[in-house]
Amino acid sequence: MQMRVILILVLATVGLSACGQNSGSTSDGRPVVVATTTQLADLARQIAGPDADVHQLLQPNSDPHEYEPRPKDVATAARARLILESGLGLDAWMPAVLNASGTKARVVDVGARVPTTLPGTGAESGSADPHWWHDPLNMRAAATTVEQALSAAAPAAAPRIAARAQAYRRRLTRLDAQIRACFERIPAAQRKLVTDHDAFAYFVRRYGLRYVGAVIPAQTTQAQASAGELARLEDTIRREHVSAVFPESSVNKRLARRIAQDTGATVGGTLYGDTLGRRDGPGGTYIGMEEANADAMLRGMTGGRAGCPAGA
Repeated sequence: MQMRVILILVLATVGLSACGQNSGSTSDGRPVVVATTTQLADLARQIAGPDADVHQLLQPNSDPHEYEPRPKDVATAARARLILESGLGLDAWMPAVLNASGTKARVVDVGARVPTTLPGTGAESGSADPHWWHDPLNMRAAATTVEQALSAAAPAAAPRIAARAQAYRRRLTRLDAQIRACFERIPAAQRKLVTDHDAFAYFVRRYGLRYVGAVIPAQTTQAQASAGELARLEDTIRREHVSAVFPESSVNKRLARRIAQDTGATVGGTLYGDTLGRRDGPGGTYIGMEEANADAMLRGMTGGRAGCPAGA
């Protein structure tokens, strides 16, 4: 994969060499903003509104761990005034895009501004977990970072940007209270989570869930579980009487389904771990993503007896 990425970016650089300097603006003067991930792009759109032209590199249901940059990404970065990175290694392919584009844009690592360690949680506890958005309070902190970056990129629109950011932070506060109330309706002993990979440690900590394990016991889907690790996971699922195994939208569901079948667990609803879903679906926005995740988890953990519908 690495050689292919290098070749793509070299060819893109050659194609961009004659493009000249770019103002980082649209024809009507709005700043061009590039976000690496789907959830970060949604955050930028919520706060920027019509005052910026926001582009995202990753598409819905795509895996950021496996992503290979395209020449189009280089061209998009070259046009930008502001680039928002998720950080903490999730979009580790982005430096190559930046170097190839020759962009003069300001680059903001949003993930670097939120808490990153999770003592005692997950397969890689104590490490910098790149899935920071699964705690709405982290997303609220990220909203402030994005607000400041957008206001600097579009000073004339700063009051409108600030108003949207404040309104969105209030929505995130309500989302957090909503999800917490949903999980508090079921006994703590039922809140056992098995997913495709270790992407939900922040969610687990925030809402009092118990992380039992993952099909891929790592924070990146590039890792692979050994036969021994899968066997131990199945033994743990049986011993802990786990109700459901939850596949993820950007990961092949085959192994999760097989483990559920082997252990007698059900296959829970599909979770949005690394990416949003289609824009017209329930996981098409960050808030929709977390509402859908909470609803799927509760239904899987309770055999369908409880859920967490949007706006509950």
